[in-house]
Amino acid sequence: MKILFAIQGTGNGHISRAREIVPLLQQYGELDLMVSGTEAEVGLSQPLKHKFHGFSFVFGKKGGVDKWATFKRMNLWQLWRDIHNLPLSQYDLIINDFEPVSAWACRLQKIPSVSLSHQCSFISPNTPRPARWNYAEWLFKYYSPTTHHIGFHFDRYADFIHTPVIRSEIRRFEPTNKGHYTVYLPAYDDKTLVKYLGKTTDVEWHIFSKRQKTPYRTGNIHICPVDNDKFNQSMASCEGLLTGGGFEGPAEALYLQKKVMMVPMTGQYEQRCNALAASRLGVPVISAINNDAVLHINDWINSNHRVQVDFPDETAQIVESLVKQYTRPQAVLA
Repeated sequence: MKILFAIQGTGNGHISRAREIVPLLQQYGELDLMVSGTEAEVGLSQPLKHKFHGFSFVFGKKGGVDKWATFKRMNLWQLWRDIHNLPLSQYDLIINDFEPVSAWACRLQKIPSVSLSHQCSFISPNTPRPARWNYAEWLFKYYSPTTHHIGFHFDRYADFIHTPVIRSEIRRFEPTNKGHYTVYLPAYDDKTLVKYLGKTTDVEWHIFSKRQKTPYRTGNIHICPVDNDKFNQSMASCEGLLTGGGFEGPAEALYLQKKVMMVPMTGQYEQRCNALAASRLGVPVISAINNDAVLHINDWINSNHRVQVDFPDETAQIVESLVKQYTRPQAVLA
């Protein structure tokens, strides 16, 4: 049988999760991989069948989305062409991790597809979100519409929602504590992070930067280019992770029993939802990196509170169930 796995390329969480899921899918047939988006630093080890520009936001430098850069990078005509020209009839199963080109192509061609994503968990009204409605709810519904849904979140808010995919490389770690703090805040530039983290309690910081190509050190702060292996090693041996309002990174740090503090991007609704869900587990959340944040970060550094989570290793079972349930009837399993 032939399978298409289409993955969102904004941020690193989608690609990181795919690194765990791809080998499992390859057990069931011939797998083609597709990525759309332009903002991921990590990649897949397997070759891509399709790579599209897609529709991505651009991280800013002051805690939010760079709206002007996002607008300049937008290419709606190319998006329209890619959606209308993507051939899909040869596939027996199409799986989608919040990827719009394949989702809309499936919809136009009346081909079923399966969401395997964090974002589809928001289809459930039980999934935490701020009380005030936000237009971004439309994005959850229409950005990448599919016919079936398998979601991931910090808790099982509905029958189709599972706890996070924790990569095997993370599960294999024996966590240690060397006393440093790992930082991944791609919506802030390095100068801003150095300015304010330099005012905190005298601890060692490892900042992983989207913008820096060579590592350097200033005082007790290390600035490192984003590198999957080095980030994993830093996180596995840290005291705590200071990160944005994403999903995969905080989930893996919680699994490793690290302290976590989240700083959701300004104006990014999904990250606010994630931070709200994490706060209900006991994860501290601050709104921005500024002078006011220094006091809260110091309190976090001086606290030994760690959130207890139960994220069982069930990814293989989820993939097996997905393949058996949603493969088109005429397919022959490998």
